[in-house]
Amino acid sequence: MRNGTVAAVDLGATSGRVMHARVGADTLELTEAARFSNTPVRLWEGDRAALHWDVTGLYGRVLDGLAAVSRTDPGLASIGVDAWAVDYGLLRDGRLLGEPYHYRDERTERGVALVHDAVSPEELYRAGGLQFLPFNSLYQLAVDAADGSFGFADRFLLVPDLITSWLTGSQQAERTNASTTGLLTADGAWNDALIERLGLPRGAFAPLVDAGTHVAGLLPSLAGELPFSGVGPAVTAVGSHDTASAVVAVPMDASRAAYISCGTWGLVGVELEHRVVSEEGRAANFTNEGGVDGRIRYLHNVMGLWLLSESIREWQRRGLHVGLEALLAEAAALPRPTDVFDADDPRFLAPGDMPSRIASWFDEHGLRAPASPAGMVRVIVESLAAAFADTVRHAASLSGVDVEAVHIVGGGARNALLCQATADRTGLPVLAGPVEATAIGNVLVQARAAGLLTGDLETLRALVARTTQIVRYDPR
Repeated sequence: MRNGTVAAVDLGATSGRVMHARVGADTLELTEAARFSNTPVRLWEGDRAALHWDVTGLYGRVLDGLAAVSRTDPGLASIGVDAWAVDYGLLRDGRLLGEPYHYRDERTERGVALVHDAVSPEELYRAGGLQFLPFNSLYQLAVDAADGSFGFADRFLLVPDLITSWLTGSQQAERTNASTTGLLTADGAWNDALIERLGLPRGAFAPLVDAGTHVAGLLPSLAGELPFSGVGPAVTAVGSHDTASAVVAVPMDASRAAYISCGTWGLVGVELEHRVVSEEGRAANFTNEGGVDGRIRYLHNVMGLWLLSESIREWQRRGLHVGLEALLAEAAALPRPTDVFDADDPRFLAPGDMPSRIASWFDEHGLRAPASPAGMVRVIVESLAAAFADTVRHAASLSGVDVEAVHIVGGGARNALLCQATADRTGLPVLAGPVEATAIGNVLVQARAAGLLTGDLETLRALVARTTQIVRYDPR
């Protein structure tokens, strides 16, 4: 096998990046070509300011990043796009009808009643195995159908499929991300019966493809902006749900480990060969999402580093000069708090004053909230670690996996205080890294499709283990 290069477009809920990678049998080298913020926008709709994604702005920054790659590597082999789940754009004749709604927008609450009036939560879980989150795609789509938006649209595309369509002119739905809509059957096809019951137009659903599928080449109209040589790079479907790509890059023995993909959200679970659709799993709000190579990501969403980032934004709005690294250092010097809060409480979902909402949780439970920012950071970290530990135990019990270690990948792998607290509360070693797991998983799937690598997920993970620094935290 030869070495070659690919580019990963990795769009998270708070930031995006374009990574340029050199890959081969014993080579895995990533260089950041571009990094940019992903800041939602408020747009007035009648009497309210609705929260949307600036997806057209993101696309422009993606092009800037790919242009930077083209200047240094005109012979790039492939490009792949991953992004966050559930949100989508509505199109007509290929034209976007409006900036996609943000999953934290309040309109999603209406969709829950609309769907559950037609299909019970128990039936939904038996059909799709998806955890209940009030912003899942099927709830958002139900609101669009009720509002008449589908009267104008002939296609909906999840965010990574939307970006891919603008690069190639091809419309498809990659299966790992489509599995987060709640509208797939157990065998990974669109659930036509459920789509009909919810009054959604079946024709709006794009054909499904698997990760590793060659989509198309770049549109000729992009040649001026992206001057790659020859026919240019292929565009390849990867695990387009960012967590699906991240799990590819977890250097784990899936039969004995749990993973935490820790960024804005903390996705805590295990990898399985088959779904677990039990009433116990539904009650614990565990989900069965599609993974690369037909694997199942059996996991639960924990609120994640959103609690920290939103708290820091609030303190900065108040005029305090605070930053995460300094606060974590102060927090580490404080005693471990006696009390923690429920990190999964729905009050923490919306943007806004996070420290006050956490303080109100403590007040309602007859407890004293931390008074200082550093104290609040420490209790957030310990509360997240407690939630992670509980979820790991649930995942092991519900799935039958004998968990002997916990892998943390993503931004949370940099947070030594969180990693150590998770080790302490699980009583298991925590293996932290890689930080850029999502981009690495994206790269690995492309490289295999391009013939730069061969093998199953275990082979790909072995390459990650050989080429990435992993930090071990033992429970104290």
